[in-house]
Amino acid sequence: MSEEMVFTERADDAASVEMLEKARADCIDTCFDRYATQKVHCKFGVEGTCCKICYMGPCRITAKSPKGVCGADADTIAARNFLREVTGGTASHSDHGRHVAILLKEIAEGKKIGYEIRDPEAVHEIAGWYGIETEGRELLEIAKDVADKFLGDFTVQEEPLSTISFAPQKTRNTWAAHGIVPQGIDRMCVEAMHRTHMGVDHDYKNLLMHAFRQSLSNGWGGSRIATMASDILFGTPRALKTEVNLGILSEENVNILVHGHEPTLSDMIAIAVKQPDIIEYAKAAGAKGVTVGGICCTANEILMRHGVPIAGNFLQQELAIVTGAIEMMIVDVQCIMPSLPIVAEHYHTKIVGTTAMAKTIGAEFFEFDEVNALESAKELIKSAIDNFKNRDKAAVKIPKSKESVIAGFSVREIKYMLGGTYRASFRPLNDAIIQNRIKGVVGIVGCNNPKFKTDKYTNELVKELVKNNVLVVETGCCAIASGKDGKLTPETALEYAGFGLKEVCETVGMPPVLHMGSCVDNTRILQACTEIVAEGGLGDSIAGLPAVGVCPELMSEKAVSISCYFVATGVDVFIGHPFHITGGPNVYKFLTEETKDMFGATMHFVEDPIEAANQIIAVLDEKRDKLGINKKYERKLLDQKERRSVD
Repeated sequence: MSEEMVFTERADDAASVEMLEKARADCIDTCFDRYATQKVHCKFGVEGTCCKICYMGPCRITAKSPKGVCGADADTIAARNFLREVTGGTASHSDHGRHVAILLKEIAEGKKIGYEIRDPEAVHEIAGWYGIETEGRELLEIAKDVADKFLGDFTVQEEPLSTISFAPQKTRNTWAAHGIVPQGIDRMCVEAMHRTHMGVDHDYKNLLMHAFRQSLSNGWGGSRIATMASDILFGTPRALKTEVNLGILSEENVNILVHGHEPTLSDMIAIAVKQPDIIEYAKAAGAKGVTVGGICCTANEILMRHGVPIAGNFLQQELAIVTGAIEMMIVDVQCIMPSLPIVAEHYHTKIVGTTAMAKTIGAEFFEFDEVNALESAKELIKSAIDNFKNRDKAAVKIPKSKESVIAGFSVREIKYMLGGTYRASFRPLNDAIIQNRIKGVVGIVGCNNPKFKTDKYTNELVKELVKNNVLVVETGCCAIASGKDGKLTPETALEYAGFGLKEVCETVGMPPVLHMGSCVDNTRILQACTEIVAEGGLGDSIAGLPAVGVCPELMSEKAVSISCYFVATGVDVFIGHPFHITGGPNVYKFLTEETKDMFGATMHFVEDPIEAANQIIAVLDEKRDKLGINKKYERKLLDQKERRSVD
């Protein structure tokens, strides 16, 4: 097999294939190469049956050694490992939320800081959800109460999370009936670590139920707080157009990439690059201007609010440097590969870390000053501009591949597109589902993984679902994958969508695949489900909706937590390959079968995207059958007399 064929088997987009070829020619080791050297993964790790939480081990479960030194069996060990993964995912997204919530409180208290509230409407809207009085009060006074609510959900000890009240009542009743209503986010994480300490919780079901309880503190708590606080500070997204893939880079410009998950610095960089003094500084350095692009979820954050183009998703972070055209990659937290400085050594790229808790060997550290945020961002940009002179033009190769995308679909924006300024609601969507023009809604979330041909699962699944009149909503790296595949424009509906979905998309003027934001913005999907239930006609619980979640190329612990909170909320989740639980047969059965009777949803591990699409459609049909709407809807044109009688 030729090298070209090998590369085309590793990635589904032309830009990545082209950069893999260049990496090979430049003798650069990437995650794809490192994956190849790790081909035989540890069987015990894959199955979740290796335990190293105490020093009597590590213990590995085999047919000859069915229990660890302490007596823990495969199910106990797999469940403990699983809960610790959920804890890692919950902590990551929730700590992100805490950081933005603290910034909001500092602003509300009038502290000297380089940020302000950009969406006063969001302050009043969220205050209403919490029952905070707004009449006759100053904006900052209300914002402080909102910030206190946010931060209180991290530390509350006995009372349930206040954000739990945002869910439909019947959904909350299910949580209460099974004892998984979470208290404070921090308490849930600490309790999980205590439960999984040697000699504490040995009952696999008890451990897994806390995994669901803790995940709710993420999906309905920490992540929801991150989204709400970001909307207040940086603006609630509105639909906008931009571009995606490595072709957004420019040979004539200084190229800066922001990578990670927290929007605080990247938002200010998006503002700073437009300042006249920065543009002049770049021109004086011999460049025409400055191009800022994003990688991963920082990319999605500034795309949704500023229209900043996206260079790529998780597995393109090294390939972006291989273009030879990146002056600086600015990183914060989560999904940052330790290999970046090693790749950058072969070119002129500076890797700059900006978060004290997330340092990388070989990267420069820049202490971002939030008090003087704009000037601090300018200082960093000027450092990148100063590096432009060091670019080796002979080493530069920028792929031409890029696609247009329409993004910015917050829940507020979706309601506006469906009903306009004065009739904004989910009624048209509910009607389209009831009338069988749209079969259901599928949320596709998560990262990508070199175990798969990059993005292929997502791309094939989206195409198959849209063809079958399924409205797709996406976040994170999956949304970037669909953007690169040309699926995030309204025109896509004309080419791929089934008749009913096509009709709705043409009428509304929206794509059949909606980009809803970064991975913490999965909570927008939960919020949309809540709005659909409240609108009426599709049951009184999220578990009853014709809705499914998908995590195609599971990569991080965050995906484990996300999968859990969707299932606990009543949404079936399809995952591209199993969690590390297959060595615990009772654990596997509990997560893939028994939760159905508890929550109305379960996990499905399906490695083929077309088979996944078929099973997803079967789940949607089952939900439609229970609602009594799985039938052909006869459309009838009414005259004025008939319309009056209907009214």
